Amino acid sequence: MNFIIYDIEATCWEGNPMSRVQEVIEIGAVRINQFGEYEGEFNRFIKPILHPNLSLFCRQLTSIEQENINRADQFPAVIEDFQDWAEMFDDEYMLCSWGNFDKKILIQDCQLHDLDYDWAESHINIRRQYHEIKRLHRTRGLKSSVTKEGFDFTGNHHRGIDDAKNLAKIFGKYLDEWRY
Repeated sequence: MNFIIYDIEATCWEGNPMSRVQEVIEIGAVRINQFGEYEGEFNRFIKPILHPNLSLFCRQLTSIEQENINRADQFPAVIEDFQDWAEMFDDEYMLCSWGNFDKKILIQDCQLHDLDYDWAESHINIRRQYHEIKRLHRTRGLKSSVTKEGFDFTGNHHRGIDDAKNLAKIFGKYLDEWRY
């Protein structure tokens, strides 16, 4: 079993207007085997089709520059590379993210591009299970959870690969407690 600890960054706007459809702009992931051993990482930018120009708010939040997006491939090519990297068609796998947003936007972009999304259904909501394991009454963000667990939060918060690496720290600590 491979655990694909991933984080997605998406187009965003201040106030998150309902009239704007978010699209994936970065996918960062770490692959961990059933023994908790690190097996590699994946990080790619994605060029959105509905709103190809990032808002100032989005650029400031994610630290992703427009140039990164302009040079990126579109979702279908990147997601195919992601599936190959994750060995989804060769081995058993489980996608793991902090909350359901990542799963939701992944499926939404598959639908937008007329792609199959059954593969994205195998998913663990780490945030929900973490809060149950810790018996927390109030939700805690990823950065706060990483530091409360005694780890340094490394990299930039709201960057796919950095958030995935930090989430992998929590995932590894509770490896035997996740339900899937």
